[in-house]
Amino acid sequence: MKKIVVIHINDGESTTTVEFLGQPMEIRRIGCHGDPDKAEALMNQVDGTVDVIGLEGMPHWLELGPARREHSVGTRLSGITTQTPVVDGSGIRAGIERWGVILADRAQPGIFAGKRILMVPGLNHAGLSQSLGRRSEQMRFADPEIFFALPDIPGVGAKWMLEQAAAPTLEQLQDAPFRRLLPEAGHPGVERSKAPFEWADLLAGDIGTIRRYAPEDLKRKTIVVESATAEDVEDLKRRGASIVVTMIPALVERGALSPWSATVFECCLVAARRNPDAPLNEDTYLDLMADLQWTPGVRYLQPEEMGLNKFAFVIHPLNIGFIHKHDRFRWTKHLPDEIVEPIAALVPPMYVGKITGGQSPATGQKIEGYLISLGSTPREMMSRDENFTYKKLVQSAKMAERFGARIMGLGAFTSVIGDAGITTAHQCDIAITSGNSLTVSATLEAAKQAVIKMGATDLTKGKAMVIGGTGSIGSVCARLIAQAIKDVVLVSIEPERLIEFKRMIEEETPGAQVTISTRAGDLVADCDLIITATSAFGQRIVDITKCKPGAVICDVARPPDISEQEAALRPDVLVIESGEVLIPGDINITYDIGLPPKTVYACLAETSLLAMEGRFEDYTLGRNITMERVKEIYRLFKKHGYQLGGLRSHGKFVTEEEVAQKRVQADYWRAHPAEFKAMQKEAGAKLEKIPRMSKGVKTKQNSLKQWGPLAAVAGVIGGLMLAGRGRK
Repeated sequence: MKKIVVIHINDGESTTTVEFLGQPMEIRRIGCHGDPDKAEALMNQVDGTVDVIGLEGMPHWLELGPARREHSVGTRLSGITTQTPVVDGSGIRAGIERWGVILADRAQPGIFAGKRILMVPGLNHAGLSQSLGRRSEQMRFADPEIFFALPDIPGVGAKWMLEQAAAPTLEQLQDAPFRRLLPEAGHPGVERSKAPFEWADLLAGDIGTIRRYAPEDLKRKTIVVESATAEDVEDLKRRGASIVVTMIPALVERGALSPWSATVFECCLVAARRNPDAPLNEDTYLDLMADLQWTPGVRYLQPEEMGLNKFAFVIHPLNIGFIHKHDRFRWTKHLPDEIVEPIAALVPPMYVGKITGGQSPATGQKIEGYLISLGSTPREMMSRDENFTYKKLVQSAKMAERFGARIMGLGAFTSVIGDAGITTAHQCDIAITSGNSLTVSATLEAAKQAVIKMGATDLTKGKAMVIGGTGSIGSVCARLIAQAIKDVVLVSIEPERLIEFKRMIEEETPGAQVTISTRAGDLVADCDLIITATSAFGQRIVDITKCKPGAVICDVARPPDISEQEAALRPDVLVIESGEVLIPGDINITYDIGLPPKTVYACLAETSLLAMEGRFEDYTLGRNITMERVKEIYRLFKKHGYQLGGLRSHGKFVTEEEVAQKRVQADYWRAHPAEFKAMQKEAGAKLEKIPRMSKGVKTKQNSLKQWGPLAAVAGVIGGLMLAGRGRK
């Protein structure tokens, strides 16, 4: 049996037997109470009687970034023995930390991504800081606070620390007592600044240092350390930490939290050498580790975090009124909209709320969502270069990763801009979906229910129109409708695509009759169902006065294409929104997204559904939504117990009584064609008095310039909004 003695700087003695790489090993740990003389005496006592001696917490070298210094006492101790090799963990620590970060990220994708990282400390953790730094743009070092109780300096990042302060730090520590370099858990004599710890999402370094110097409140923090005992884990759990990750192999149970330090692990590798004369270097260790099967220990500490799949969803104000209603920006209603709207678009993405309580009745999988809002209205997005919105979405994705989300959905116009999510997905590490596959499914299901409620008995004999029929949502709706109704009218402003699309539908659905047009016009008069899925502004998408009695209009657009004023002109026509969705579970949404409690838009529901299924992958991207994806997401919709919410029209539920009244009115107009035509003429005259608009806004006519001196306040507004963002 291989014999290992590890001398550590704390108190106590223990002996453990393990099997490592097929060899039994006895690990004897002896405390020296931080006394170098006692450590030296113990080393002389066991020299030549064991296979390897480990010095735990007594390093030969001190390393911080590019700086490297010998520790005066550690150097002396490493050269005392004459027969038994001595190691201190430095030969393996950096390599195992780099490897461990990779393996932990594979086991729990995104666990480190986008986090604000604080090294506690960075001293002798080069591998950990380098690997974590590749997964985050925000890293700081707590070494000045920990070792010298210096005040926190906001804005000082990792690069400055390593370039300017690393060498002076090591010069002051090269004669420091070991207990100062590797402190125990407890209370410091001098309190350290809380600011860097509160700033961070992830604390990485030494468990004793973190427990001693971090503030009591560690809620939602991820802790990454070499090792953690049961006592360490309980303390972190009590203080609210979310996750603890240990980098060193557990030696006994694969994937368990490891109580072993890098020193112990290096001792095991030295003892396991096939050739006892092999040099104690990285090449020898790498050859041995090639036979090692392990993953870092990852444990979720809080019950609500265990087995929780997280997602994020990007929203934005559908019109200027949403900005005025926001608690932090109510004061903007006293300023001209023509100033507020473009300035709001400049505000960085903001976390605004959370969706909790989602759980699949089929699998028990729990989900949690984060709502992130941009400041742009649809008009602002459409008037700016698409890269402006892409940049905001990349910022949103990084924020989502910080929260632990592994998939992000694009809401409303963020899924319309540019290439409908493709560029965003390429620029982000997190999975992206536009949510349009489930939007199509929910739209068609809602439309089907509405048409049946309005009295249709045989849907196959009806006629449907899709406005925006060559768009990402409209095109798939048209293809699926053609399979059921056969008689379809496609409307689009892209005539060349209409011709191609008509041919495709008629080829894939024999018997389908497709009419194409660049405007709805009088064609609506023969249609039982009209679906609008456009991104148009300042236009009248459909003349509702020309619709046939009892028609159904399913308005997919957000904001809607058909205003409430227009809908009121035809009491016999049912105008509904695309299908909204109920997520299974005890849902709580902490931000008003403009829907009833527990109800979400279908695009948001798709994002949550993919999280519930554990499908953290780019799902619905681009303008060519496949019917296979639409059908697959609908199967998942059914599997996990999602349901359509009630039919809604302009933010209100449509009651059975209202539908009955519309049916009565429609029957009357069918029976009295002359009176119907008179009503249409009267309604048409009223329609002309309603401004031509879509998405709830008229064509933007006024420029910022006409406001003259008022435009000067724009900079002030922007500054206030950005300042508010900083305080948040």
